[in-house]
Amino acid sequence: MADVFEAVRTLLAVRSYQRTPVPEPLVRRIVEAGRLTGSGMNGQPWHFIVIRDADTLQRLGALASSGRYVAQAPLAIVVATDRSRFAVSDASRAIQSMLLAAWAEGVGSNWVGFGGLDKVKPLLDIPAGLDVLAILPFGYPARAVEGKKQRKPLREIAHLERYGRPFE
Repeated sequence: MADVFEAVRTLLAVRSYQRTPVPEPLVRRIVEAGRLTGSGMNGQPWHFIVIRDADTLQRLGALASSGRYVAQAPLAIVVATDRSRFAVSDASRAIQSMLLAAWAEGVGSNWVGFGGLDKVKPLLDIPAGLDVLAILPFGYPARAVEGKKQRKPLREIAHLERYGRPFE
């Protein structure tokens, strides 16, 4: 379990990638990490569209106003959901699982978009009844990933037994 904590502790957003392809076994592992994630009432309200085609990646980048860098990634996974009660929460859990599985293997990513990606549907033949929640570009970082997470101290966000009692 220490490996999981290390991935959570060190995960940072990556927005520039080497052209090196992500090996097929690792792509499968990333997708499996999403598939194996728990979901409310085991609904599994997600669909993962794996994109490796350079032209499609270029077009995705053009459609993602907050993530043009998708166009430079060697891989992207588009996450679509049904419209069930827990879909956004469940798919968010699956996304985090995929990001952590990739990071643990040296592959970086970042969450691009949060809904508002309807223009992606016709490009990928996504049915009208599904929503596109996110585009996840993946690749080996173009440069060393350095940085420090800016997080509030534990004493500001964790409470013991009741709100306002410090968790030490």
